[in-house]
Amino acid sequence: MGDHLGLSYISTVEDLAVVKRVIVENVAPNGMAVLNAADPIVARMADACRGKVTFFATDRWHPLLATHRARGERVAYLDGDAIVANQGSFEHRIPVANIPLTRNGTIGFQVENALAAMAAGWALGLDWQVIDQGMASFVNDAATAPGRFNVFDYRGATLIADYGHNPDAILALVRAVDNMPARRRMVVISGAGDRRDEDIRQQTEILGDAFDDVILYQDQCQRGRSDGEVLGLLRTGLDKAKRTVAVEEIRGEFLAIDRALSRLQAGDLCLILVDQVDAALGHIAERVAEG
Repeated sequence: MGDHLGLSYISTVEDLAVVKRVIVENVAPNGMAVLNAADPIVARMADACRGKVTFFATDRWHPLLATHRARGERVAYLDGDAIVANQGSFEHRIPVANIPLTRNGTIGFQVENALAAMAAGWALGLDWQVIDQGMASFVNDAATAPGRFNVFDYRGATLIADYGHNPDAILALVRAVDNMPARRRMVVISGAGDRRDEDIRQQTEILGDAFDDVILYQDQCQRGRSDGEVLGLLRTGLDKAKRTVAVEEIRGEFLAIDRALSRLQAGDLCLILVDQVDAALGHIAERVAEG
């Protein structure tokens, strides 16, 4: 949730939660809020909800979720190879193998997204067959969910395009790609200039421990930063990198993407953190089509 900090007098995650809590505060008395039990700040929003609450978490034994379940309230959780909706004696299971979004359960944040979506469909009173079909048919490609973990194959290498621009998102992406086999790992990243210095640096601090090669690029919109300032912060974040052995700076997003593709070999993995989402995805698609 820690995105856009430092903007419009929102300086902390707690400040941001006050803004996002407005949605929960406006749930009708006969309505339902779906909240992540594993995020303490989000979970506390339940106190502001006039309606019911469904808690979800990948850990079925999370104390808050377990207590909620014991009270006969709705919960959703991961149980082995399936996500489960449960209330009292009612239980509905969807195997993660039937949810392409999760890549057979290996992408943790997509499992959480699937849990939240299942709980929301349940709250809306949708037929379970409809929910099952929705989970099975949704594919997060560049057409349906641009910039949200879009996966491409390029000459035997795996490309992942994502619009993650904050430390929490970067950490989730690293955990996801850790579950994907690769001979060598490369990342292409810029930084949004209107983020706090520490947030920009922390992104590459995380990436430096997870990727062999890092390509830094300066995008079109520096959002108030001077020329090269964002690149400098990103490079500083790599000062104590445990894994990164090669760092390169490129001026221009498409040039950085092309540079990464030119260095990829079969079996490699490349995470591309796009800035101009539609244009960058179009550029990647063209290169993939060219082979």
